[in-house]
Amino acid sequence: MRRPLALVVVTVLCAALAACGSQLDPETVAQAGGTTSGGVGGTGDSGTGGGAAADGSAPGTTGGGGGTTTSGGGSSAAGGGGTAAGGATQGTGANSATGGARAGSCSGFKNQTGITDKAITIANVADISGPVPGIFESAQQATRAYAAYFNSTNDICGRKLEVELLDSRADAGADQQAYTKACDDAFAAVGSMGAFDSGGAQAAESCGLPDIRSTTTTPERRDCSTCFAAQAVDPGLVNGSMPRYFLQHFKDATQHAAVLYINAGAAAVNAQMFRNAYDRAGWNVDYFQGIDVSEFNYAPYVQQMKDKGIRLVTYTGPYQDTVKLLDAMQQQGFEPDAYVQDATIYDQNFVEQAGDNGNGVYAWSTTKLFDDTSVKEMQLYRAWLQQVKPGAVPNYYGLYAWSAARLFVEQAVALGGKLTRASLVDAMRRVKNWTGNGLHVPQQVGSKTTANCGSVLQLNDGTWKQVSPAGFQCGPLLNGN
Repeated sequence: MRRPLALVVVTVLCAALAACGSQLDPETVAQAGGTTSGGVGGTGDSGTGGGAAADGSAPGTTGGGGGTTTSGGGSSAAGGGGTAAGGATQGTGANSATGGARAGSCSGFKNQTGITDKAITIANVADISGPVPGIFESAQQATRAYAAYFNSTNDICGRKLEVELLDSRADAGADQQAYTKACDDAFAAVGSMGAFDSGGAQAAESCGLPDIRSTTTTPERRDCSTCFAAQAVDPGLVNGSMPRYFLQHFKDATQHAAVLYINAGAAAVNAQMFRNAYDRAGWNVDYFQGIDVSEFNYAPYVQQMKDKGIRLVTYTGPYQDTVKLLDAMQQQGFEPDAYVQDATIYDQNFVEQAGDNGNGVYAWSTTKLFDDTSVKEMQLYRAWLQQVKPGAVPNYYGLYAWSAARLFVEQAVALGGKLTRASLVDAMRRVKNWTGNGLHVPQQVGSKTTANCGSVLQLNDGTWKQVSPAGFQCGPLLNGN
């Protein structure tokens, strides 16, 4: 057997241009131009119906018609449930997998920006086109999937969800333009994901738009008073669990580490914070190097790592570039003890493209395994993802976009007739220990603090397995400044 590489991904907040995985298709391009999807009732690209199965774990085969704006949907109740990392049941809104609802009174409910008598429009802004086409398409797929699931069985004071899809094009200016449009069209932005998310921060804050994102990537977005994320992030604080795990299991290798990153977006700033945090954790970083987006020849970087005696490699960037790096390492016979990347590579598309070179790599993740059938919410996410995009694969950013959509709905349902942009923002400030109904580690959404827990996964023979102790491992937050 070949010597395994250890690929642990640093943290997701640094994922500037970190690929989401799915290939861009013409329909996605059209939708991201500003059309509405998710409609009333279940939706599906293939034109199939959208009712929920009786146990809530999969879409039914009957119900509303297909297409992206079709009305209708099944009426059977959702069942099942999920458990948070700490053992507390999560997701007690009217749309929860447990079905244990407590909705606020709808008395006094008013139409306002993005809300009509029949619908509540939420915007999803994601990098769809740009240097890596389809980079965060999974965030839009997941948001659409949740809207379809919710609409099949529920409403918010008589209103169904509609999703306006907007393309931030991996560009801060495009993100700003998209959020300006969202301010005018939508009640809130939900499940958004972008490598240059600083662009729309001021636009969202200036119009009071509640922005409940998949993940935050820049300090500007974190500082936006109306912006939150299902994966809460403070870019200056680094989860110490990952470097501690490798210090324990690959101590000698951590004394000769490399930190590589894609030289774009927030990655350069975040990579420096990682380097500082790893040093504080007890690592020794001997090689710190950015790689341009346009770079195709990774051989010089591999040679420099060989010359410096590097034994543990971390990388921040899209999985497509990870594949290039692994190929170059294999071609030059460079086999470090550890190769490190975040859950960007926890994606079936990476598995297929990396092939044998992916054997033995590690990923650091803050989510449950996608094939964990004990988590009913994971079953819902995967099943409804197939409903809106047959053949789509689940991934990290899509999962957090689904979680963001659930969080929006649970807060909106609880507010009932008191729902306004301002009241939703105020409610979001009080959210803590959010697990998306058992999908991921507790996230401090309101305080916008980086999570301090996670797990280490390893890829072998095309299958990911958790290799860290059962459950999520927690550690200190490290100052990266």
